[in-house]
Amino acid sequence: MEFPALLLSLGSLAYTVATFVVALSIIVFVHEFGHYIVGRWSGIRAEVFSIGFGPVVWSRVDKRGTRWQLAALPFGGYVKFLGDANASSAGADEATMAQLSEAEKRHTMHGAPLWARAATVFAGPAFNFILSIIVFGGMLFFTGIATDQPTIAALKLLPVETQLMPGDRIVSVDGKPTPDYEALGKVADELPPADQVSYVVERDGREATVTGPTLIPALVQSVLPASAAGDAGLAVGDVIIKANGKPIPRFDDLRNEVKASAGAPVVLTVWRDGEVFDTTLTPRQRPVTGEDGGLETGYQLGISGSFMFEPATRIPGPVEALKSGARMTWGVIDSTFSAISSMVAGKISTCNINGPIGMAKATGSAASAGLTSFIWMIAALSTAIGLLNLFPIPVLDGGHLVFHAYEWARGKPPSDRVMNVALAVGLTLVLALMFFGLSNDLFCK
Repeated sequence: MEFPALLLSLGSLAYTVATFVVALSIIVFVHEFGHYIVGRWSGIRAEVFSIGFGPVVWSRVDKRGTRWQLAALPFGGYVKFLGDANASSAGADEATMAQLSEAEKRHTMHGAPLWARAATVFAGPAFNFILSIIVFGGMLFFTGIATDQPTIAALKLLPVETQLMPGDRIVSVDGKPTPDYEALGKVADELPPADQVSYVVERDGREATVTGPTLIPALVQSVLPASAAGDAGLAVGDVIIKANGKPIPRFDDLRNEVKASAGAPVVLTVWRDGEVFDTTLTPRQRPVTGEDGGLETGYQLGISGSFMFEPATRIPGPVEALKSGARMTWGVIDSTFSAISSMVAGKISTCNINGPIGMAKATGSAASAGLTSFIWMIAALSTAIGLLNLFPIPVLDGGHLVFHAYEWARGKPPSDRVMNVALAVGLTLVLALMFFGLSNDLFCK
């Protein structure tokens, strides 16, 4: 590798690592702050709040006696409560507990009431979900949401003539009424392959019949990281005009051509800012939505499409924005469970489980696409990390909640022997999952 190329590669690697560390640190801080603040409200004293592990590079002690610190390895964090034997609150420091009075033990994770311990544990994942809801909702609050009636704010650049204009409200397409975006989407699915479509629009208070490009052309709206399209250099705004020599007026036509290729290379003719060039991409196996609505393995280039115009937007109220943020957060959770069930059923490959390298690449790619994309990635990762921590695996928050549920049902906690065995098994499972994800990052394509 030549020296300039090496520098470029190292710069790209540093950028990817830096963006991943920033995203992870934000998510970990919010997660651990949930544990800390609910613990404090519940009367449990935190001794250490750490972002990162290993040697401490900065710290300070607040008026409550909590040491806030940054450590050298910024890939996680923890809150250590009074009386904890370790950062995971998995066991009590018997020497410390023996020196505490009964009143002081109430301020430890092991002497507090069951409700306080359970609330403190659950607060970490809960704050991850709250972060996602606020970020998703906040983005919508500032960027706006599409108006109820399909209205053109701006036309996207396409190699097709159009009589449509910004400000037009789309009344019908090819004679089919489009009172809202749901109807517009259905009409888009039913349109035959054609470069030009007939529209009835409301313009300046009067209806006019005009022609314009198909509703969802083969326009690149986004490029997925670690995809065939990304590796080939396709960019947002590119228009696919041919695939293997066949005209591609609609995004569905491109999807069908890729599906028919069954993984064989596809030659694309691409229009970019008035210039046309050919590039060859080999579709990769990825989860796709099957006819039954579930996930199955299919072939994708790694791009998404959208309407040929930017919708006019309105600013939602705070409550509406947060409700939309909650729906989007639930969408991430639902898609995660759908992917897991599809992997268990053998419908999609386990290569879809990413490790730290895969997550870092995705974060770096999102940051490269702009601040908005990076912030949305943080929100999605926050939901995923919150959900992962709720899995009933010892050493994770979900495992601790299972122990608390056992204590509530039986009136006493599990024995130390059972706890130690369970924690060892949980740690083994977590490390195995991390290793599996890392192996996918290195060997799956």
